[in-house]
Amino acid sequence: MSITRQRFLSTGAAAGWPLLAQSGRTKKNVLFLMSDQHKPDCLGVEGDRVARTPHLDAFAKGAVRFSSAYCTDPVCTPSRASILTGLYSHHHRAFNNTTPWPFQHKTMAHAFSRAGYMSALIGKMHFVDAQTHGFDYRLDFNDWWQQLGPQTKLYAEELSRRNSGSGMPQIDDLWRDFGDPWNGVRELDDRQSATHIGRVSKIPEDRHFENFVARESIRFLKTHGREQPFFLISSLLKPHDPFMPAQRFADLFRPEDMKLPETFGRVDLNTVPKEVRNRITNPQSELRDPEKAKIHLAMYYANLAHADDALGQVLKALRDLDLEKDTIVIYASDHGEMLGEHGLWQKFQFYDPSCGVPLMFRVPGMAETEARCESPVSLVDLMPTLCELCGLTPPGAVDGFSLVDLIRQPKLAKNRKVYAEFALQTPNAKYMMRSGGYKYTYRANDMPELYHLREDPKEMRNLAIEREHQGRVADLQAQLFAWHRPEAVKKP
Repeated sequence: MSITRQRFLSTGAAAGWPLLAQSGRTKKNVLFLMSDQHKPDCLGVEGDRVARTPHLDAFAKGAVRFSSAYCTDPVCTPSRASILTGLYSHHHRAFNNTTPWPFQHKTMAHAFSRAGYMSALIGKMHFVDAQTHGFDYRLDFNDWWQQLGPQTKLYAEELSRRNSGSGMPQIDDLWRDFGDPWNGVRELDDRQSATHIGRVSKIPEDRHFENFVARESIRFLKTHGREQPFFLISSLLKPHDPFMPAQRFADLFRPEDMKLPETFGRVDLNTVPKEVRNRITNPQSELRDPEKAKIHLAMYYANLAHADDALGQVLKALRDLDLEKDTIVIYASDHGEMLGEHGLWQKFQFYDPSCGVPLMFRVPGMAETEARCESPVSLVDLMPTLCELCGLTPPGAVDGFSLVDLIRQPKLAKNRKVYAEFALQTPNAKYMMRSGGYKYTYRANDMPELYHLREDPKEMRNLAIEREHQGRVADLQAQLFAWHRPEAVKKP
C-alpha cells in the first residue's frame, strides 16, 4: 500500500468527513462532463485565440479552474480507470486500452449508488469488457449505433479500421472470434496512417455521438433529475479522432489560418529519448508535412467546437430544469493532445500538452466566481474530492487526495507531488513525477528527462543529460522509486 493511500485512510475522518452529512445540507447532485483528448490550454479562457469554446468559457466564470492538472496515464482506459477508482495504474492494473480493470476495484458509481444516488453513465468510458462498474443507468456507443442504423457505415468509414479508442469495437473480445465485421464493407480512403488528417463528416450534425450524448443526458435530467439525487457522467468522444466534425463547425476554421506550434520542427533530436525521436521522424506520418498538419489542426479545433456546443446543451438544460443550484458540476478530459508540439501528435507522452488536462469544478455555495488554482493536482484526486463534497465514504482505499480545500481556497499553495505512468509491464514503460517546478521522467530502457517548467514551460531543454544536474536527477529518481519501484521489463 502506498504512502498516499495510508495517509488518506488514516486522515479522512480528521479532515471533516462526511462534509455534507455533518453540515445538515441536502444531498447535492453531481454532473461530471467529460471530453476525450482535450489539450489543456485549448480554451478561450486560457488565452487560446483559435479555440471556439464559449460554453466552457462561460462555465469557467463560475468555477475553480485547475491550471496544473494531470492525468495518471496518457491513454484512455488506464486514465479513466484512475478517475473512477482513485487509483494509479500500478494499483488498478488496467495497463492499456485492452486490459479491463479487476472487478474488486469499486468505483465512484458504487459509492454514489450505495448512498441512494441514481448513478448514470452516458457516453464513452472505454471499459474494455462488459462490466458496468456500478452504474445503474448506462448508454454508450452501441446504443448510439442503434440510433444511427445504416448510417453506422459512415462512422466505420471515418475510422477506416478497428479503433477501440473511438468505439469500434467497444469491447475487443466481441470481434476476436470472427474478425472485423466491416472488412470488405466500408469504403477506404487514401490515408497513409491510422488516423486521418481530417475532413468534414458525412454524418448529419444531429446524429453525431456528441449530440447523442447531449440529447440522452438531457432526457435523463428531465426524466430522473428530480426523483432522487443523481450522479451523472456525460462523456463525449470529441475532440478525439476521427477529426471529422459536422460542417457547421468545420466552417469556423480555415487550415491556412492555422499556425504550427513554435516547437514544431525545433526539437534537438539528440536530447530526447529514442521513443520520442522515432515518433517525430516517423516517415509514414503525413503530419510531417506542414500543410497537412494545418488541416489536422483546423479539424481538431472544429471537433473541439462541436464538443463545446454539446456540453453547452447539457449545461443549458441543467439551468432550464432549475437543477443548477443543487448540482456540483465538473469538467475534465481523460488526457491531452500534443497537437504538433515537439512535432508530436496524439497523446502517450508526459509533456504537458499530452499529460495535462483541463479541470474545472463548480460547487454551489463554494467559490462561485472565476478562480484559478495553480497547485499541481491529478485526476486520481477526483474520487476522494467528490466523495468529500457529497459526504460519502470511498468504496475502498484510494491513492488520491481531496481537493476540497483548494476549491474553497484556490490560492492555497500546495506542493504535492503528481505522478503518471505509461506502458506498464512492457519494455517501453515510463514513469513521471512533477515535484515543485520540475518534471522528471524515468524510462525503463531509454533516456531520462528533466525539465524546469518555470524556466522552460515548453519542455525543450532536457536537463537530465547535463552534468551539473545529475545530483537532482538522482534525487528525483529516488523519490519516484519511493512512490513506486518500476517493474523491470527488459527489451526482448
